[in-house]
Amino acid sequence: MTAAVVPAPEPELTPRRVAAFFVMVFGMFMAILDIQIVSASLPEIQAGLGASSDEISWVQTSYLIAEVIMIPLSGLLGRMMSTRYLFAVSAAGFTAASFMCATSSSINEMILWRALQGFLGGGMIPSVFAAAFTIFPASKRSIVSPMIGLVATLAPTVGPTIGGYLSHAMSWHWLFLVNVPAGIAVTIGVLALVDFDKPDWKLFDRFDWIGLAALACFLGGMEYVLEEGPGNDWFQDEIVAVLFIVMVVGGLLTFWRAFTREDPVVDFSAFANRNFAVGSVFSFTMGIGLYGMTYLYPLYLASIRGYDSLMTGQTVFVSGLAMFFSAPLAGVLSSKMDLRLMLLMGFLGFGVSSWMLTGMTAGWDFDELLLPQILRGVSLMICMVPINNLALGTLPPDKMKGASGLYNLMRNLGGAVGLALINTLLTDRGALHAARLREALDWSNAEALRQIALLSAYLEADGIDGETGALAQLAARVTQQATVMSFIDIFTLIALLFAGLAVLSLAMEPRAAEQVGAVIRGGGGL
Repeated sequence: MTAAVVPAPEPELTPRRVAAFFVMVFGMFMAILDIQIVSASLPEIQAGLGASSDEISWVQTSYLIAEVIMIPLSGLLGRMMSTRYLFAVSAAGFTAASFMCATSSSINEMILWRALQGFLGGGMIPSVFAAAFTIFPASKRSIVSPMIGLVATLAPTVGPTIGGYLSHAMSWHWLFLVNVPAGIAVTIGVLALVDFDKPDWKLFDRFDWIGLAALACFLGGMEYVLEEGPGNDWFQDEIVAVLFIVMVVGGLLTFWRAFTREDPVVDFSAFANRNFAVGSVFSFTMGIGLYGMTYLYPLYLASIRGYDSLMTGQTVFVSGLAMFFSAPLAGVLSSKMDLRLMLLMGFLGFGVSSWMLTGMTAGWDFDELLLPQILRGVSLMICMVPINNLALGTLPPDKMKGASGLYNLMRNLGGAVGLALINTLLTDRGALHAARLREALDWSNAEALRQIALLSAYLEADGIDGETGALAQLAARVTQQATVMSFIDIFTLIALLFAGLAVLSLAMEPRAAEQVGAVIRGGGGL
């Protein structure tokens, strides 16, 4: 006769812990929001600091590099410092760095403080995911998982909108000053309310400083190569080539230290859990779609339609609204449906929203982009909730902090890889399409001659050299059309990628999806 398996007791859920969690969620929202809040307002910051076009990109790049280093490190720091002290220090430092960004008088100061802001912000993001899956009973995950999924996807989506409004209505300084009162409130709230765990300061005595340096070289080098490579012809640029070597050496040393030390900086053991490994792959690919589309929409509106930061923000806000209103639906579905079917719906929806953009022209505006944005927002929420549950829903509590850092790292790395590929394709495919269009526009092309004649007559009526002006305008049209065609190529590839993910979701092991779903519905242990 076998003994009955007694499920592990569910964690006690008190009003204090619920309040603490909401405070932490707000802190995570600030940290993720600041990735994209400057994206629509970089021209204003560039003018204010007198920076060059090459320098201003580092306002975003420095944040991303520093954040991506901190995210996996947060697992060890959370065990060593406890959630309370790690989050409070991160929130306080993030707030101080935000204030220093607002007071920067040169681009070098801005880059320094943005890097510190990103590093400290990276300490808040994984802590929320870890807390969600440790302090809440499994039966409450249909409520909690949509909440953190909403924040993780909504914050980068509405970043350009909020940033565009602040810089247009006040000044670019308020992109950072808005964090100060909120950051102070989060710091005080965390210190007063969070009591999830205790610090283990003895871990500091065994801290792997060599592993930390290797991790910084690996992830920092990777982020730099992916950010700067597309615009500098990859390895033709000496710095990119050198940092690629630094990345490879740092990566080898990071993995060697991780698998040979008792308390490594990054613990990869969570990947032994199949659910977590599959969920991390999905998270990586979702990062490509999430950050890629968040980048492409504003880029199209600014470069093709000539929108300013406020107009761009107002147009792309639709996806954020769709996410907000579909989050409760995603929570309900996660507790009632097979997670594989939910993933299929989400991936197919995202793929269809991208495919709808393959008919784009240079005249597309808010109306044409409305339905694809709504479908993208709804699909993101339907995807994100089961991916969160799949990756983190069956891990033991002692693995949760490290796993949460790795899971969030995979999403950010997916975004970095996706943006590198997108920028490379935009450049290469744009040049290819422009060359083909120019080949067709020779002096034997009757339509081209007709357009030149019409433009010449129009310009000459205003006292301008008609033929020269007409040729210049025709060249600008060719460049614009080539750019639109390169956008279409990328939308097609993203649609195919998510169609492939939909097929992969069906191939997922049924037991894995049923196992996670049973935990959510019944709240039992495994």
